Amino acid sequence: MSTDQSELRERSTAELLKQLSNQTTTLVKQEIDLAKAELGEKGKQAGVGAGMFGGAGMFGVLALGALTACAIAALDTAMELWLAALIVAVVYAAVAGVLALQGRNKMQQATPPVPEQAKESVKEDVEWAKTRVRSDRT
Repeated sequence: MSTDQSELRERSTAELLKQLSNQTTTLVKQEIDLAKAELGEKGKQAGVGAGMFGGAGMFGVLALGALTACAIAALDTAMELWLAALIVAVVYAAVAGVLALQGRNKMQQATPPVPEQAKESVKEDVEWAKTRVRSDRT
């Protein structure tokens, strides 16, 4: 018989339950801290993605303004003026497209907002506890 098993047999049930309660409380607190840390990180990523969507919207408005200027200039038949406005509009639209794609990627990284590591850790803890209970019964 191992030393650990003989120590467990010598302890009273109350002592063992107290130890189990303390260990469980500590474990739950650690799991909650891990979940908080994960959710905070995902929240930051979602904020960056939302900011990029805002930037894409701003450049989209600029592109619309440039296209409006282009249409006005084209109607005025000033070839150089509308061509310049068209070039600016294309550049703004390209910037808006790049920002929108980057924003979408950041938003996808932040979802789903579930603390994956904490969830897996809890599963492992439950499995360990089940194994421990089974081995103590034998």
